[in-house]
Amino acid sequence: MTFALLQVDFPFSGPWGQGLEGISHDLAADIASEPGLRWKIWTECQDQRVAGGLYLFESHAFAEKYLLKHSKRLADFGVQDLRAIIFDVNDALTAMTRGPI
Repeated sequence: MTFALLQVDFPFSGPWGQGLEGISHDLAADIASEPGLRWKIWTECQDQRVAGGLYLFESHAFAEKYLLKHSKRLADFGVQDLRAIIFDVNDALTAMTRGPI
């Protein structure tokens, strides 16, 4: 199986940490139900005022479909300057280095 890793980040003014947890419960539940999603790592860098995530999908097609959905959702939240890239995962090398695939 060839996995796809979606990397997304965007300018963000907060809240951070537990504050973000408090307002993102429903969003996290929706993301967790996304077809083809294996996992998401939520990322935030308060110093740079950037947030986003890393998502592992079962295929490039699942990642592309999700990126379209999530880009629209973020635009509806007022997010501008979204940066996203979908990487193909080298499964064999990732397994050798204990990547969670």
